[in-house]
Amino acid sequence: MKAARFDGEGKITLITTDKPQPKAGEVLMRVAACSLCGSDLRPWRNGWPLTPGHEIVGVVEAPGHPMHLSRCLAYIPVWCGSCPECQAGHTNLCRLAPELIGWQRAGGYAQYLTVPEQCLLPVPDDIPTHLAPLLLDTIGTAAHGIRLCRKIVDSGRVLILGAGPIGLGGLLVLQHFGFKQVEVFDPNPYRRSFAKSLGAVPLEQVPSSTAYDLVLECSGKDAARQTALEVVRAHGAVVQLGESDAWHVQETKPIRRKDFYYIRSFYFPVSEYAENIEILRHLKPQFERLVDEQVPLEGLGALFTRFSAGERIKPQLQLHY
Repeated sequence: MKAARFDGEGKITLITTDKPQPKAGEVLMRVAACSLCGSDLRPWRNGWPLTPGHEIVGVVEAPGHPMHLSRCLAYIPVWCGSCPECQAGHTNLCRLAPELIGWQRAGGYAQYLTVPEQCLLPVPDDIPTHLAPLLLDTIGTAAHGIRLCRKIVDSGRVLILGAGPIGLGGLLVLQHFGFKQVEVFDPNPYRRSFAKSLGAVPLEQVPSSTAYDLVLECSGKDAARQTALEVVRAHGAVVQLGESDAWHVQETKPIRRKDFYYIRSFYFPVSEYAENIEILRHLKPQFERLVDEQVPLEGLGALFTRFSAGERIKPQLQLHY
């Protein structure tokens, strides 16, 4: 089969390798599409020991298995089902999960991968293949964080820091949940304009005098995290969706002299999948606009270059057979 090797320094090499063989409790999946994610820029820049790609939809090829020839998403955490977190329904927080698909085990920038059976999420017939990966990070992670914050803040003025896929996904999820006053800051004019086209108020800079009921930090940048903590109102909430290897925030007076809630959302539990599907159905035309380019494996390297420059929102590898 063909697969992408991430060599580092922005170089991707297309290689030919053996088709993976599923172990007990796993199935073979033929990749149909794999969306690019901002976190994939880390292996793109630094290199990676195995094939990345973690927003995957494909077709199960396992004759005799109940899911044979079914379209499925690959749920990223390889959850165990037996630890206290899994038993409580928090599959995203499994304390015994040894691997994440696309990180510690081979992912979807290839023609095939193996997927643990418990990580198969069936895709309904009315969800197009190219939109299905949005149910993972773009909708799933954002919606989980917003569900957590709604226990504290269920209305009011919202600021989104970062108009990449997670930030724009968060914007649409907020609209689904009835938030009406949403402002978005991103240093990239194209992404600010895109957020405006989806109904947000674009900001060229964040006013320091404004207090927001809710702030979504979706960039993973220190400056954005600092801003989020400083502009959230007293008793408001900050939801951290962006990620990075390490971060540093200075505890300034605007942070120190107030009470507020800080929420971290890593990923979503399997139990929220059905509701995430309804969010996609509700705002399908808007989510359709996020998928702004599709390429075969041969075009993946050039696509990453455009994506890293902020010229694409949620492009994807798409394989046709």
